[in-house]
Amino acid sequence: MGSGTLYMCSKISGIFKKKKKKPLPIETPFVLPSALPSWPAGEGFATGTIDLGGLQIREVSTFAKIWAAKEGGPDNLGAAFFEPNAIPDGFFMLGSYSQPNNKPLSASVLVAAATSAAVLKPPTDYTLVWSSEGLKINQDGAAYIWLPTPPDGYRAVGSVVTSSPAKPALDKIRCVRADLTDSVEREDWIWGNSSGFSVYTSRPKNRGREGLGVPTNTFLALKNGSDFGVVCLKNAAAAANVKKEDDSDEIKVTAMPDSDQIKALIETYSPRIYFHPDEQYLPSSVTWFFQNGALLYTKGEESKPVPIDAAGSNLPQGGGNDGLYWIDLPADNAARERVKKGDLSTANAYIHVKPMFGGTFTDLVFWIFYPFNGAAKAKVEFLNIGLGKIGEHVGDWEHVTLRISNMDGELKRMYFAQHSKGEWVDASGLEFADGNRPVAYASLHGHAAYHKAGLVLSGNGSVGIRNDSGKGKMFMDCGVRYEVISDGEPGWVEYRREWGPKISYSFDDEVRKVEKVLPGKLKSAFDKAVRSLPNEVLGEEGPTGPKGKDSWLGDERS
Repeated sequence: MGSGTLYMCSKISGIFKKKKKKPLPIETPFVLPSALPSWPAGEGFATGTIDLGGLQIREVSTFAKIWAAKEGGPDNLGAAFFEPNAIPDGFFMLGSYSQPNNKPLSASVLVAAATSAAVLKPPTDYTLVWSSEGLKINQDGAAYIWLPTPPDGYRAVGSVVTSSPAKPALDKIRCVRADLTDSVEREDWIWGNSSGFSVYTSRPKNRGREGLGVPTNTFLALKNGSDFGVVCLKNAAAAANVKKEDDSDEIKVTAMPDSDQIKALIETYSPRIYFHPDEQYLPSSVTWFFQNGALLYTKGEESKPVPIDAAGSNLPQGGGNDGLYWIDLPADNAARERVKKGDLSTANAYIHVKPMFGGTFTDLVFWIFYPFNGAAKAKVEFLNIGLGKIGEHVGDWEHVTLRISNMDGELKRMYFAQHSKGEWVDASGLEFADGNRPVAYASLHGHAAYHKAGLVLSGNGSVGIRNDSGKGKMFMDCGVRYEVISDGEPGWVEYRREWGPKISYSFDDEVRKVEKVLPGKLKSAFDKAVRSLPNEVLGEEGPTGPKGKDSWLGDERS
């Protein structure tokens, strides 16, 4: 081998040695694409602090990293643990923060100040609940997680992470008086190891329009599936204002946005929904659906359907889904086929504004109405098969939800409804268009919402219903035509029955038609996968409207 060859090999070797390791996603802090606007003036929304009734809270998003694991957790990239710094005068740390390394640093944690006596107290001691000492993992030094021992009548709402085996100082953290706390449950996995120790994000156990629990963004540590008894905060200031289910009033807290601020939030964050290039069944406004021949049927009088007026004022109001009434397409076949396709030029976003977490967050729920849900397709290993009429139903209601902090008006997460449940995606994982407006993709024919284009299977393994989405030329800008809906307004909101008739074909016959073209070993796998899917996917009956969903009062299902 000549000297020139040796020199070249040495040079190439040097290049590989100097090649930098790809940075972890957490090393890039996340910020929204555009700066937040100046929100319209109001009583308490976006002021930076919220009073929970003797306890004032605010978010801190500057941190000191205490420890990191370089393996384990989502995508096996590890996780990092932080404590807040630059805490404002008079405020105190409630717990440390943690997140996986597989996403950008998108951190904020609550700190608190007492506005009435004896609301906050330091712990009396600490218990070491876990240490990484001796673990054969790729880590930065060693970590020690300490659970505060609260005084009688107080609760710990977070833990302290240190890089030293010495106990933290007692004045490092504060415990909260028990009447200002609420119970929590685990949500998303952050990190864990083979010793049975794991770390999760936490959320209030009781959630929804009437829930008073307030998440702190401190992590929840578990050992062999059992947590150590930490809690979240509670908005005691809102407790006296919680209304019963049959009362139309919302929780009355000053941190909720007023009508001008809600309008500004919609203008800032209204989503853009892209439809698949092959989509045939587009949304419309409810008014267009009614004006174009939708009919109301009554059980026992099926031969006498009634045209629905433009406002839906002749629809049955209130009650439950008792099966006595349903809506269907026009009786004329030509009109039916035309109405099935919808009318994107009239489509409205129907926005339900809902307080969450004791009014410390606002959920903007964007409901979209489709006159018709098209037939499904299945993927059975290497085969793609049309399912005949399976999946078809009249009246398809779909939605996405924006979760906005009432501290500063920042978008934190977005929910994508997918048939009977869905998924939350942090703002750092969203696609944005035109500033801070998040993007959603509606699946072909089924209209389930996804945060990125592609194929998602509803089913088991390589067998299931296809959910195909893509960025076609057609999209819906939810900020162009919208209507804020609430209890009783508009009138069709109180129609709690089905927006389509029950299944009008033999489901078993449709399944057998598909099984005829499948190899023998795939028949049972297909049958099992399809029959395990919820009615929302199979189209066995028309859906109820927005107020008929659990999420009207409760939290989203994930």
